[in-house]
Amino acid sequence: MARPKNQGARRVALIDAAGRAIAERGMAGLRIKDIAAEAGVSAGSVLYYYPELDDLVLAVHQDAVERYLMQRQERTETPGGDPVARMRAALGSGLPEGPDDAVHRLLFELHGLADRSTGHAALMGSLFAREVALYSTLLELGAMAGVFAPAGPVADTARTLVALEDGFGLHIVARNRVLDRATALALLTAHARAVTGCPAL
Repeated sequence: MARPKNQGARRVALIDAAGRAIAERGMAGLRIKDIAAEAGVSAGSVLYYYPELDDLVLAVHQDAVERYLMQRQERTETPGGDPVARMRAALGSGLPEGPDDAVHRLLFELHGLADRSTGHAALMGSLFAREVALYSTLLELGAMAGVFAPAGPVADTARTLVALEDGFGLHIVARNRVLDRATALALLTAHARAVTGCPAL
């Protein structure tokens, strides 16, 4: 097989295709030919770049984590840096838009591999730690501005917010009829309001 001129672009395309395949079909029974069909290439082309499916799935997880965190960071960079507006943006950015939210579906699928893979476990742990760091920063900025009065240690409050997002998000993508995005966001915001002592949230 001739070596393609732009191997980096082909790897990115395969990672994107594999991510779509996992989000749509789930990890159970995922095959190279599913990814090849999604990418519009032969199975041999996929194997040329990723001889092991596990390596491709790990690359998908890494890419999904980085893109998701970048999106969250961008959404919290509000003009003027108002702590309340930034916290509102953070709360909204951590929940799926709905049951078919591809990014959250993909992350939940891939996080399910953490108990069997140190690589996936490390990515899941890194995502959690970085989300906690995001909330910790926002809480500290709000406290310095005098608009937040955290009820407990900032790190604990941040961990709880991330855990609530994850729990609510799982129910949203699982199509739990009693917990849609709007309800979850209202509950998450109410908790944030209580733990920050900020009625403006």
